[in-house]
Amino acid sequence: MSDIRLVNVFTHRGSGGNPCPIAIDASGWPEAGMQAEAQRFGHESGFVLPGSSADFDYAFRFWVPRHEMEMCGHATIGALWCLAMAGRLRADQLRIETRSGPVTGYVDLTDPDDPSVEISQPAGKVVDLTAAEEEEVLATLNLSRRDLLDLPIQNAVTSRVKTLIPMKSTALLNGLSSNMRRTEDCCGRIGSTGLYPYAIEDRGARRFEARQFPKSSGYPEDAATGIAAAALAFGLLRNGLVGRDSQRITILQGRAMGSLSEIGVRLGFADDRPVGCLLGGSVKPAEPHEWHQGSERFAV
Repeated sequence: MSDIRLVNVFTHRGSGGNPCPIAIDASGWPEAGMQAEAQRFGHESGFVLPGSSADFDYAFRFWVPRHEMEMCGHATIGALWCLAMAGRLRADQLRIETRSGPVTGYVDLTDPDDPSVEISQPAGKVVDLTAAEEEEVLATLNLSRRDLLDLPIQNAVTSRVKTLIPMKSTALLNGLSSNMRRTEDCCGRIGSTGLYPYAIEDRGARRFEARQFPKSSGYPEDAATGIAAAALAFGLLRNGLVGRDSQRITILQGRAMGSLSEIGVRLGFADDRPVGCLLGGSVKPAEPHEWHQGSERFAV
């Protein structure tokens, strides 16, 4: 088995981010070995393999302690960054095979010591929850409608369905607590893979803050969740909170965990119709002490 690179993805001013183990050459790894690595580290982990055909430069697979994931934004960005740092990229635009569908990666090597990475996501779909489903979500997080903006709770998806919950303030957002079993049960009933409450930090600057309570990853909260941030960007567009343009949307996450992280999303349009987005953020090598703390925080 290959060595594992440990990185923090979606860092904010050089710190925070979502810890991620990356195997830059997982050829020949059995599935049980991949899952065992995710269990050992207690984090969502990425594994780089050859593509199944000439249409793909690589195939990426992703595991959390409890199961395999079809797609992981931060692990995809982290894997491309690790490949670039190791001098193993075949090009600066790459086609990646994932179990949720093809992803295009864009790597800017202007600074060879700190490559810049963005990945594509398809156009998002956003659906308002029913009144009964809204009540389910509110009860799960011990909220009332008074805690929310006058906007619907929505399921949104680019690669995985996330439930967008519009909080009135960042203070209310960061005061939330969750119960893993109740979150899993709620997500199962409403067809979601995670609850993603969010708040407006600075609407003019297109800056928002969010938290992710995943359905069944084996840990209670994520410090940064790229796929959820991409889904949120389309929810913000649907609700008129951002304009119909490709300016950067900044989503902060992880403050309540003491690991403030920053995710960037740029929506793409064709004739004013949203056709997808680019998801990106900074990557830094992880320090050993960060991983010790992380494994305790996310113990299975």
